[in-house]
Amino acid sequence: MRKISNIANRFRLLSVLFVAVALSGCSPVEVKAQVFETQLGKVQVEKVASGIDSPWAMAMLPNGKLLVTEKDGKIILVDPANQGEKREVEGLPPIAAFGQGGLLDLVLDPEFTRNQTIYFTFSDAGANGGRNAGTAIASATFSETPTPKLSNLKILFSMDKKDRSGQHFGSRIVPDGKGNLYFTIGDRGTQMRAQDPFDAAGTVMRIRTDGSIPDDNPFADGAKALPQIWSIGHRNAQGAALNPSTGELWTLSHGPRGGDEINIPEAGKNYGWPIISYGVNYSGTKVGIGTEAPGFEQPIYYWDPSIAPSGFAFYEGDAIPQWKGNLFAGALKYRTVVRLEIDGDRIVSEERLFEDVFGRIRDVRSFPDGALWFLTDDSDGSVYRVTSAE
Repeated sequence: MRKISNIANRFRLLSVLFVAVALSGCSPVEVKAQVFETQLGKVQVEKVASGIDSPWAMAMLPNGKLLVTEKDGKIILVDPANQGEKREVEGLPPIAAFGQGGLLDLVLDPEFTRNQTIYFTFSDAGANGGRNAGTAIASATFSETPTPKLSNLKILFSMDKKDRSGQHFGSRIVPDGKGNLYFTIGDRGTQMRAQDPFDAAGTVMRIRTDGSIPDDNPFADGAKALPQIWSIGHRNAQGAALNPSTGELWTLSHGPRGGDEINIPEAGKNYGWPIISYGVNYSGTKVGIGTEAPGFEQPIYYWDPSIAPSGFAFYEGDAIPQWKGNLFAGALKYRTVVRLEIDGDRIVSEERLFEDVFGRIRDVRSFPDGALWFLTDDSDGSVYRVTSAE
């Protein structure tokens, strides 16, 4: 585990406009890309699409188009090959969009080319509607023609204990490639809910792709905890990814003031929130009993001060060879993408990229085209693609 000091490790990057100079009297030339000098060489960042309202997550279709969620309750089909053309996808369920809630993560089924299935998380008010909501996960069939739409909608799981809080819905989804889905749920703004084994708040959950319970879940019989629970004691995980080298799930959680943390959640274990934390309450008071205690797992890495992380990806592409095998996290607070070098289950160094250049980073993805992609969290949010400039 390694504590990171923001002052000691902030690395300012020199950006260079990758554009011809406009002739005097002519209209300004649109900036197509920017080149950045990083610790491992130059990379190029290209804006692929803009004008997306508070984008939260994205997935790449086999044809190279993107599905992008807008927090207020829309999925947008983006065509990077056609100047970022955008079309709205029809067929979503009602979305309770308020506070930090709304339409959240979206991923493709590993067998998407065969079954056209997607999964997404959202804040669900259930049959009663209104602002009494909780995190839910659904599956649907996506079709692009004649118009983009969803069909065969199925709610796979929705929190029983819904409330009016607008805080800490989570949520990220990770298919494991074996017919299971991991997904994260925040503590919903009530800290001790994360320690209740019969409450979905503050958990990593694991279900089958049809919503059923895997036989090897740690509480599959439901006697000691909700059968969907994989691990508990998480504050608000807005990043999750499978380590391609080990197949293990890694998660990235918001702390309060300090204490953003990376964990490798193991079945049935408790990650401590709010009994232990490396952060303090927003008022400055102590969280729980300290930074460690028997029965609670330690993070493998944490930040103090917080970076407000969202989005998480292991980069396995070929477009930036020098970054292959690195881990990337988006940061809302410092408006940066954080590059993390790993050695087994240890984080050994970090570099902060594009700081204060593009805005709050909500999602980071490594897609099959080989590039690294990220989203900016803004009312005029954008999609960016990163490749090597060497």
